Amino acid sequence: MSGMPPSASALSGSTSSSLIVRAIAHDRDAWRRLSALYGPLVYRWARQANLQSQDAADVVQEVFGSVAANLARFHGDRPGDSFRGWLWTITRNKVRDHYRRLAARQEQDGSAAQTRLLEAAAPTDDTSIPVAGANIDLAHRLLSLVEGDFEPRTWQAFWRTAVDGLAAREAAEQLGMTVGSVYMAKSRVLARLRDELSGLIDEG
Repeated sequence: MSGMPPSASALSGSTSSSLIVRAIAHDRDAWRRLSALYGPLVYRWARQANLQSQDAADVVQEVFGSVAANLARFHGDRPGDSFRGWLWTITRNKVRDHYRRLAARQEQDGSAAQTRLLEAAAPTDDTSIPVAGANIDLAHRLLSLVEGDFEPRTWQAFWRTAVDGLAAREAAEQLGMTVGSVYMAKSRVLARLRDELSGLIDEG
């Protein structure tokens, strides 16, 4: 499907069914979705730090291992906190660890190894990307993950109104639904997206 996902403001919210809360409780599906949402971002950061594809994939595994061990300590309710920023800090440290191990294996001169670390072990933070753009990327990935959780017609009603911008009456006519059913379908999907992304959407 094409089109823009719902706005970041439409996906904000805080509920106990958020991915973060469920992941802390060791919900396997929540961990799978969290990895699917943020794995591509961590991989991109690692590649920006000049890691080869396999090394970048290894860093992704290390990062999510650290996330699993420390997620309960993450506090997204404090000023300036964001899950993406926390994840970037972990990624930066794991990339630096990789280059330190590489330097040790190659038995490089200490000063040369330090220079290499400073030049190469610096994944680019996404702070240059507007928050809205980063949230749209996140929402796109989540949409593909949750689509299968809904009946096809429910999903179509949501997509045609929230994404394609059709009026509820027009969508209802196309789908053979009542206008009330279209509104209900849209509300159900948006509520699910809000729940899943609670604590993950960056404000700004």
